[in-house]
Amino acid sequence: MKQLVIFDLDGTLLNTIADLATSTNYALRRCGFPEHRVEEYLYFVGNGITKLFERALPEESRSAENIAYMRTFFLEYYTEHNTDHTRPYDGMPHLLEVLLARGVKMAVASNKYQAGTEKLIAHFFPQIPFVAVLGQREGIPTKPAPDIVYDILQRAGVEKDDTLYVGDSDVDMCTARAAGVESAGVTWGFRGRDELSRAGACHLAETPDDIWRLCGIEA
Repeated sequence: MKQLVIFDLDGTLLNTIADLATSTNYALRRCGFPEHRVEEYLYFVGNGITKLFERALPEESRSAENIAYMRTFFLEYYTEHNTDHTRPYDGMPHLLEVLLARGVKMAVASNKYQAGTEKLIAHFFPQIPFVAVLGQREGIPTKPAPDIVYDILQRAGVEKDDTLYVGDSDVDMCTARAAGVESAGVTWGFRGRDELSRAGACHLAETPDDIWRLCGIEA
């Protein structure tokens, strides 16, 4: 049985896309740039908010100054509204309870900025004692660099072979491969089966129940 499950946040634990899209569109509007449809944001997210802003801006306007300007407005709005439409995926709270009951350690590894990651986890999963809740932090490479996974493994005191990394995008599958841990790509997230397969997912999970089965937990 796996001893540790590391979860991505956006698109894996929580469906955050509507609030991310609304907040980025707010920042674009305040900065005088055109907005995007919510569906377009499915392919803008995944690499942190700096890359999100870069992808959302018109190509000729992707300067450091504009990105910094957008960040100010985004954080102002998203900090206040990041739980307006965000919800856990169906079956996810039950999965976490099953893992907790079986003594499996859990952690979060996100490219969302640290304060936003902590706030969402505390709001939606206050009953789950995650061994680590890590987002994008100053001086730490973002995923797909494996640093965040190494940090979690050390904090949890668990070996790579006893760990399952769960995410919804190619970034997550590449992170798991770089860290040398087994991966499960979830098909309910922002990207989908084809991207996960191309990125080398060890397993594909159609529902949260598949995750505890992959951990070796019997019903």
